[in-house]
Amino acid sequence: MSTPFPFTAVVGQDDLRLALLLNAVSPSVGGVLVRGEKGTAKSTAVRALSALMPEVDVVSGCRFSCDPDSPDPACPDGPHEPGAFASRPARMVELPVGASEDRLVGALDIERALAEGVKAFEPGLLAAAHRGILYVDEVNLLHDHLVDLLLDAAAMGASYVEREGVSVRHAARFLLVGTMNPEEGELRPQLLDRFGLTVEVAASREPDQRVEVVRRRLAYDDDPAAFAACWADEEAAVRARIVAARELLPSVRLGDGALRQIAATCAAFEVDGMRADIVMARTATALAAWAGRTEVLAEDVRQAALLALPHRRRRNPFDAPGLDEDKLDETLEEFGGQDGQGEDGDDDPDPGPDGGPGGQPEPDDAPQGDGDAAARPEAGEGGEPQPSGGAGEQSPARAAEPFRTKVLSVPGLGQGAAGRRSRARTEHGRTTGARRPRGALTKLHLAATVQAAAPHQRARGRSGPGLVVRRDDLRQATREGREGNLVLFVVDASGSMAARQRMSAVKGAVLSLLLDAYQRRDKVGLVTFRGSAADVALPPTSSVDAAAVRLESLPTGGRTPLAAGLLRAHEVLRVERLRDPARRALVVVVTDGRATGGPEPVALAGRAARLFAADGVASVVVDCESGPVRLGLAGRLAGELGGTAVTLDELRADSIAGLVKDVQGSRRAA
Repeated sequence: MSTPFPFTAVVGQDDLRLALLLNAVSPSVGGVLVRGEKGTAKSTAVRALSALMPEVDVVSGCRFSCDPDSPDPACPDGPHEPGAFASRPARMVELPVGASEDRLVGALDIERALAEGVKAFEPGLLAAAHRGILYVDEVNLLHDHLVDLLLDAAAMGASYVEREGVSVRHAARFLLVGTMNPEEGELRPQLLDRFGLTVEVAASREPDQRVEVVRRRLAYDDDPAAFAACWADEEAAVRARIVAARELLPSVRLGDGALRQIAATCAAFEVDGMRADIVMARTATALAAWAGRTEVLAEDVRQAALLALPHRRRRNPFDAPGLDEDKLDETLEEFGGQDGQGEDGDDDPDPGPDGGPGGQPEPDDAPQGDGDAAARPEAGEGGEPQPSGGAGEQSPARAAEPFRTKVLSVPGLGQGAAGRRSRARTEHGRTTGARRPRGALTKLHLAATVQAAAPHQRARGRSGPGLVVRRDDLRQATREGREGNLVLFVVDASGSMAARQRMSAVKGAVLSLLLDAYQRRDKVGLVTFRGSAADVALPPTSSVDAAAVRLESLPTGGRTPLAAGLLRAHEVLRVERLRDPARRALVVVVTDGRATGGPEPVALAGRAARLFAADGVASVVVDCESGPVRLGLAGRLAGELGGTAVTLDELRADSIAGLVKDVQGSRRAA
């Protein structure tokens, strides 16, 4: 087994290390979600924690790691005889992003269950992680239904497996740690709330600290065992401190004064529900035990708030997580109770790896440099003049207030990733039929299986009450649900769109559609065109808030290379089909239809548009033309695309619904 990087050798990241240690002391805190840019030691710190966890005693031969002092009475491997036990290190189990539901929760042998009535159960990763650590890297890319199962098990301390009337339950108590890069997309607010603590991490901007990070990493890579030996004493000290804090935890008193501060803080920050109050109480108690105290102080409440509340403050995907520390201090001072309260807790007296509160810079939500470098002669952030923009460029206009939109869906039946937009064949949804399984059976269609096996019972020599079922009889249920799509925005940022009121309305409309894409679990992309070329402002990504940031900083001015914008979008779709062939696209072109630059720019744009029609790509043109005289160029463009046009005035409220019906109707008619 490879030697892990020592936990105490991680440079900086005090909040991250503290959050992990508090969960090691008290797993009831509810786990940690680590958010941060790539290359910030998120995975290194989590894997290093496993070496600090105390050993666990388990019942010998039990696949579910039952505690010999209090074995699970409902354990599938039980009942257990007293006496036989063994000690082993606490496990760290990693859940890969592409894992199936059966791999997570376990699977039943359907054939034996039908034929013999036996609960032949193969444990999953939740059983392996019991009394250890379950680590999910890139948890924001995990399918929503798997995240739901994961968090339900963490909250209840048990996993339930139901398959066609056969059920198995086993204990599943573990320290849950998820890591994610916000550039790749966010978790839904409901799922964010289920993580006890969250930590924002970013690489240090201090040269001395960065030098130390590199020095330690190189030393570890040269000789992992020797490097770990240098930190053995520090590791042993932290391990002993975890054990001592666990033993002290039941004796820690959460007084009425501290409890009142917790409730007042959650109320002051308008946190929904009561989960935040409970998590803060458990975290403050663990902080006191970690510090070797039996009394919760104001400094514990303050630190608990900084770890437990920021991710619960988000109201929509475009809000950055965070907490106003001045407001926090005012609330704690106002509601400082008796029971030893009254200290501000600005300085943590403990010099250990927990560090001080806060202090981590927030990562930039917008990924930098992820576009096609060859197509960036005019790319820029913050409205700085571009080489090809020409005269008359304006600073970015602010987006108008977003509004609720109706569903834009791609016609037909897809097979893409699970989502909430267009109809698709999925693993979850309503059952529409049955087929022979291709590979492992995941969703049994019981009636079809019985129907397939019934005619052969006499030939198979059936003599008892059980049904004689063979592998060829099994039928997989086919289901219809919803998929996520790629919504590719192609936005005209030329001089003809530069009127601030118009551009503000355009950005507000696109922002509304981005919010809808977030809620429906889509990928989004953003192509802009102005000057003499097109720019992939944001390649297809699940980070809808990154698209919103790019949209907000979009400047306007220059010529209108409409054909270049359409050709760039077509190339983006071509590349994305190679990467993700099952995900269908919806192209939203936001323009007034004008085209300038080069010979016959309108005709060239029409030829580019017909490429989308030939590929059968669903499209919508948002007509931004204004004024008493209208040329109708956007409508002509929509005809070339094989889609539908809608004016900017019609885009609000319920007008999108009629637009989508028109798009679908035109496809069916064709």
